[in-house]
Amino acid sequence: MARKSKERPIYPMVISPSHKRPRKGKGFSLGELQAVGLTINQAKKLGISIDKRRRSVHQENIELLRRFLGSTNK
Repeated sequence: MARKSKERPIYPMVISPSHKRPRKGKGFSLGELQAVGLTINQAKKLGISIDKRRRSVHQENIELLRRFLGSTNK
């Protein structure tokens, strides 16, 4: 029996500390969620992954979340 994988709708971009280049992150930081007005529970219901360890806030991720929320509200 094949396992259904849960796809995440969007991925955050983070800067790799060792290589100094952007890569896909594991989840959005709490600061990025707060910047767009989302709570942790709302993000989970929308299928947005959260990385509680991240403390950085990237403007690109905030814009990505705003675009995603705009497309889901239509």
